[in-house]
Amino acid sequence: MVKDRSGMNYGDPDSDQSSDQDQELGAGPSALFGEDELRASCAKEMALLALMEKTGYNMVQENGQRKYGGPPPGWEGPPPPRGCEVFVGKIPRDMYEDELVPLFEQAGCIYEFRLMMEFSGENRGYAFVMYTNREAAQRAIQMLDNHEIRPRKYIGVCVSLDNCRLFIGSIPKDKKKDEILDEMKKVTDGVVDVIVYPSSTDKTKNRGFAFVEYESHKAAAMARRKLIPGTFQLWGHSIQVDWAEPEKDVDEEVMQRVRVLYVRNLMLSTTEETLQQEFSRFKPGSVERVKKLTDYAFVHYCNRDDALTALGLMNGMVIDGAAVEVSLAKPANVNREGGVNSVAGGSGPRKYHNRGYLGNSNHSSIMGGDMRAGAGDAAGGGFLMHRNCSGDGPIQDLTCRQGEHFLSDQTGRANMEVLLT
Repeated sequence: MVKDRSGMNYGDPDSDQSSDQDQELGAGPSALFGEDELRASCAKEMALLALMEKTGYNMVQENGQRKYGGPPPGWEGPPPPRGCEVFVGKIPRDMYEDELVPLFEQAGCIYEFRLMMEFSGENRGYAFVMYTNREAAQRAIQMLDNHEIRPRKYIGVCVSLDNCRLFIGSIPKDKKKDEILDEMKKVTDGVVDVIVYPSSTDKTKNRGFAFVEYESHKAAAMARRKLIPGTFQLWGHSIQVDWAEPEKDVDEEVMQRVRVLYVRNLMLSTTEETLQQEFSRFKPGSVERVKKLTDYAFVHYCNRDDALTALGLMNGMVIDGAAVEVSLAKPANVNREGGVNSVAGGSGPRKYHNRGYLGNSNHSSIMGGDMRAGAGDAAGGGFLMHRNCSGDGPIQDLTCRQGEHFLSDQTGRANMEVLLT
């Protein structure tokens, strides 16, 4: 790869790649026609070179994205932690880093700016901006979400999550977790864990789908590419593959006030009265109320200390013949969500299999206020979903997808789009 004095990387002349080959600043002059196009291309390149000279950041285009920084000049230590990156959608296709970087620098120091690119030289309408700290990322969302970047052109900005989990559907229901884990490790690299849920009517069978956790987003993206529906089979069955879509992380300070437990893997026959008795056995009167829906429930405690004690005592406990899983419930603000978006047809990402419920009129709070209880699991994801009343049917999303108000499939399905295109 050739690099000029500014640190700009140009494509390797010996490479035989086509649309994925490394090249700087989109298509070169040979791909342009006419003096006007050539002049515009030169002006664009000069503007980017001027930006790099001013800031000292390097820039390179590879695998369909152009990376500015990562790390920035003088950076020492590991990359910024989770929560420092934002997703930017609805960017005008002829707008580039020389205009975008100064805008997003207003929120804080940029660690890396990644603009998704077409081979033609236009951008793909979306980008990822990683800041050096979470505060700057939150500030960018507050300052620039719905910002009018050009007359009557508004961008959307939301938090970006490094998704490492895939949804795998149409799995034979007689397969156990160990069998699914072994099979996924045979056909894909970087598998860390498999999350499988037992049927609500027959605990010896799974529900026909699983979530596969990978060691990195790149590993998950490569696996998704390999397992594209219609081209791959497991145990002789064509499978459905998509991203498991996480809900926005709940603030740690908010979680410190939660006093509701989420209990799953219950028998359909288990009653609320049984759960109230079992979850208050260690301290009679500690449970305020119980809300059970099909094979899962929410147990509300009078205070947080009792909820934490019950969490330690009851996780893995056998109730009516079923080993239950218990975790702290994750609240989500109802007022910022709406709509029911079915994903059963394979048209969108699958929600990780935790549930939420609206509660009843005066008791729908976890900590007070109008909040909806969702559930977290031991793996740490906060995801809200709901199944239909038949128990094992299609998953339905209770919320709008993050960023859905300004995105479409063509712009990358919010921040879960595969970047290795």
